[in-house]
Formats: sequence, C-alpha cells, structure tokens
Amino acid sequence: MKTKAAVLTGLNQPFEILELDLDGPREGEVLIRFVAAGLCHSDLHLPSGDLPSRLPIVAGHEGAGVVEEVGPGVTKVKPGDHVVCSFIPSCGVCRYCSTGRQNLCDLGEFLLDGQMLDGTFRFHHEGTDIGGMCSLGSFSQYATVSQYSVVKIDQSIPLETAVLVGCGVPTGWGTAVNSGNVRAGDTTVIYGAGGLGMNSVQAAVQAGAKYVVVVDPQEFKRETALKFGATHVFADAAEALESIREITRGQMADQALVLVGTVDETVVQSAFSSVGKGGVVVVTGLGNMEALNVHVSGAELTLWEKTITGSLFGGCNPQYDIVKLLGLYQAGRLKLDELVTQTYRLDEVNQGYQDLVDGKNIRGVIIHDH
Repeated sequence: MKTKAAVLTGLNQPFEILELDLDGPREGEVLIRFVAAGLCHSDLHLPSGDLPSRLPIVAGHEGAGVVEEVGPGVTKVKPGDHVVCSFIPSCGVCRYCSTGRQNLCDLGEFLLDGQMLDGTFRFHHEGTDIGGMCSLGSFSQYATVSQYSVVKIDQSIPLETAVLVGCGVPTGWGTAVNSGNVRAGDTTVIYGAGGLGMNSVQAAVQAGAKYVVVVDPQEFKRETALKFGATHVFADAAEALESIREITRGQMADQALVLVGTVDETVVQSAFSSVGKGGVVVVTGLGNMEALNVHVSGAELTLWEKTITGSLFGGCNPQYDIVKLLGLYQAGRLKLDELVTQTYRLDEVNQGYQDLVDGKNIRGVIIHDH
C-alpha cells in the first residue's frame, strides 16, 4: 500500500514529505493507521547527527492509532483495537524484561537504524529501504510495527490525547518517581519544562514533594510549570541555586532532574551543585553520543554520596505504565490535554519543530489526514 510520511534523507536537512510503499505485516507484526504523532525533541537529534542512525528514515516515535491488520502469530491485539506505541519494544523474555526492566529490552538494539526485528524494512521509496525511528515511524499515515511495540488502550480515550503517553509523559513522570525516587517532603529541581519536564513536575507534585523548582529560559514554560504545580520557577540556574539553598536552609535538593532538549556539561554541573548529601542527579535529556558532558568533582561525589544516573523511558514498563497513566488521566489526576500547545498537519512537521525550538510549545501533535 501507499502511505505519506515525513522522511529524513540527510543530516542537517528538513523532513521531506514523501509517498512511500509500505509492506503489510509479517509474523508477529501489525499494520497501524496512525491518528496522531507527538513532536518530541528526540527526533531532532537525528538531523543533527547527535544520534547516529541509518538514513533515510521515517521520523516519529510517539504515535497512537488503530490496528488495521495483524500478521501470523499476533495475539496481543486484533483489527479495530486502539493502541499507543511504545518507542521501547518489550519482548517479555530477555534478561531485562524478565527482571522487570522492560525499558531496557534487548530489542532496543534496532531503534536507531529503524529496521524491523528480523532485520528487514517495511517502508520503501523508489527501490530504497527506509527505516522507521524506533522501529515505528509515527510521522507516517500508516506503519507496520512489531506487536511488542503496541499497547492496547481504552477506546473511550481520544487518540490525539493518548499519543502523549507513548514517550513524553512516562519518560518525564518516571524520571521523577522511578529514577529520582521523589518522596513526600522532598525538594526536587527540574531543568527543562517541555514535553518531558512538565510531566516530571506533575509526578513530583503527586509524590508529595515540598518544593518543586523549575529552571527554564522560556517564560511561557515557566508560567505553565506553575499551573502544573511547580512552587518556584527560574530562568537562570545560578539564581535557582541560591533559592534552593535558602528554602532548604542549606540542605539543598534531594533530586535534580535534567530534561533539557540537548544536555551539555553546564546543565549537568548545575544539577550536581543543586543536590545535597545523598542527592541524585537524573539525566534523561539527550546530547551528542560522542560528547563527554558529565564532568563533576569526584571528591564531592564520594564525600557527599551523590549519585548521577541515566534514565530511559523514565524506568517505566511500557505495557503497564502506559495504561496506568491513562487511568490517572481518566480519573482527573493527570493533565494530558493541557500539555498540547498546538496541533499540526503532517506537511507542517517542520513548522512544528521550529515552534519547539523557539520554545512556543510544551507539546505539538501531528493529526494525520486519511
């Protein structure tokens, strides 16, 4: 079949809208009609070269849609089911899945090159095989994906809302409560209040943090963070550091969560300085794969027993936590609609990313035409 998609054909290039050939599902695969796709900053690490990937590739790793067809051996879903795609597949049987770390599933080895789990491709253009980001490619009207990448959801939840729990919401949420272990009475500082950081704000508030401090240079994002429950907001990390020292009476923060669009040495150092004894720095945002951007005092790391840890998908289990978070939304305990600043058509994808870079959006969402 034919499908229209936003494709990255070269480094430092805009996404191109191309008509592609799409193969149907093979063993263990499903064909999805995508309804919505989230504009996550991680996709911008492909054209910049920060995340080396096989090109050309269909962008988009945050997607929600309807199952159109299933291949042999598929037992998880059937045609007509509404699903959210997890950008981390989970096989359930590898070392990591079987020990409760589904976000580290071994199937993740395929994500940057975008092929299917058997090493082949479903997207094609003029004789060229084209991958899908995270083996998804949600910036396509249709895609064939692994059943390990889909989570069935309640059909009463609008797909243009549910799409957010495919990446940004669980990643931000889990960064706070899983990787950061935010507890009642804690002081939590969050660097970056976009599509990920805003969900760390929500999670820290629900976990009972006494102070939720947000650092972001964009006034719009700082104002939005206050609406989501932040207690203090700052444009400047140095100003935030002085406030943290004052409000904690010198004890400093318990967690510093780094969720900026591009991680560099400066923000990691700021986060490290903001936590006190036994504090944890969680690095969730991405930077260039070759860049060595974590430089801190080893003596301070030891003597104050600080921890620096990475977080992928917020340490969440896609199969459980996607459904759990949507349940909180249904119960009125989690803001999702308020995260969507603007919607776009597929052919407006580059404008959507320009708005993201300009700090205009918490989350932009593509609504597919069919």
